[in-house]
Amino acid sequence: MTDTRYLVHGVFWDAGPAGPAGSEVPDGRLPAMRLQDPDGGVTELPLDAGTRLGFRLAAAGRHCLGHHKVHGPADRDHVLCPDRAPATRGSQCERCFVVDDSRLIHDFHRGGRVPPGLRAYLMQPHWLYIATFANGASKVGTAANLRKWKRLAEQGAVAARYVARADDGRVVRNLEDLVTRDAGIPQQIRSAAKAAALTGPAPAAELDARNSRLAAEVRALLAGAGGGGFDVVDEHWLRPGLSDAVCAPAARHAYPHELSTGAHGFRIDSLSGSVALARLDGADLEFVVNLGQLKARTIELGDHGADVPAVQESLF
Repeated sequence: MTDTRYLVHGVFWDAGPAGPAGSEVPDGRLPAMRLQDPDGGVTELPLDAGTRLGFRLAAAGRHCLGHHKVHGPADRDHVLCPDRAPATRGSQCERCFVVDDSRLIHDFHRGGRVPPGLRAYLMQPHWLYIATFANGASKVGTAANLRKWKRLAEQGAVAARYVARADDGRVVRNLEDLVTRDAGIPQQIRSAAKAAALTGPAPAAELDARNSRLAAEVRALLAGAGGGGFDVVDEHWLRPGLSDAVCAPAARHAYPHELSTGAHGFRIDSLSGSVALARLDGADLEFVVNLGQLKARTIELGDHGADVPAVQESLF
């Protein structure tokens, strides 16, 4: 038990060094919950299968996670909010939002001005992908070359394919807008919808077939689009093994307690993005817990638990 108050920065996946030559398989390093202590130190709590996570909410509301200064493709500083101010813009205060380099990314391809470090980051190769989630909802998205695998792991994709490799971030975002405009594929799926879908995932073969069909349609669209600065590709993203159980069709329930207050505790069996498949103490039922709801909240870790709700297994 500890009375240290941690500010939750979220769940992050780290693919680690590249695998064997010719392999796209990451080396299996684990996802972790990133925590900031009161002195500004940042630690990571691994979230492997079998991990028991116990905590209580130690403060009301959300607090600012700071901002980023980008210096190049693999070089950035995460500047913590000096005041731990209340979050008014997602997970940031107004001041940190205004000075955050990341917010400028979305207008770069429309002629928006960016600082030199962010420009260097955006001018590296980027990938265009089609991702499909547990209920069949799909999106088009982009990933910088150094975040190619990790981006989709953190998105919580069930199936995904890369459809283009672009020379830089401007080209890839123009392609992304083209796909949304001409193929009707959105650029965002709400995290709450992703979590809800994992209470009853569609069969893996069905989701993969849908993803394959959409990816083929997008490749055909891109092939006829003309212009330069990119190559159409056909590459399957490899989902982390830790996500297999939560993505598999099974009878399970949404976690019944609000993560904005109270005490919680469960054992993690599987993880997709920030969404865990977990078991409560004294219960054999599986629950889907959206750990993304803890982002920008303050918790104390400890041997806490959660009440087991009165639920009845679905009959088939």
